[in-house]
Amino acid sequence: MMSSVMYIISPAFEDGGRVPPKYTCDGDDVNPELRFGDVPGDTVSLVVIIDDPQSPSGNWLHWSVWNIDPATRILPEDTVPKGAVEGETDFSEIGYGGPCPSYGEHEYRFMVFALDVTLDLPRGTQRHILERAIEGHVIASATIMAKYQRVKKEPRVSKLKINSLVH
Repeated sequence: MMSSVMYIISPAFEDGGRVPPKYTCDGDDVNPELRFGDVPGDTVSLVVIIDDPQSPSGNWLHWSVWNIDPATRILPEDTVPKGAVEGETDFSEIGYGGPCPSYGEHEYRFMVFALDVTLDLPRGTQRHILERAIEGHVIASATIMAKYQRVKKEPRVSKLKINSLVH
């Protein structure tokens, strides 16, 4: 009997489609809803990584979140699952930082990894440490791609700056 292949989808965009501005630095800069399916039964935790492999600065990390309950099938918009941990992005911030290409159209990867372990990593862990921690523990993974090109040309405003202006 052949096992099914894990998948990731988003109701916000089709695989190969366009990321709506709402989920970027030109909009609300919140994570889109992601849905997972056919997660292997022996999965202990899930990891989500969103990146931009076309960034001129190297593969730019937009979000990493791990220790997601393996029973999770929907990661709602603008949400971190209960018990999950977020890492530091390449914007030097913890949490989601949406697509914000400096020029042209970029293609973004939305990836989910099923692991055979729970990760003992603190909030704010950098990508290279996360990637080392999952090595040898990925039992399944899935990826969707979506494109984005800036609509506005103002520089990205740090969420930290926004919070300090509000408080």
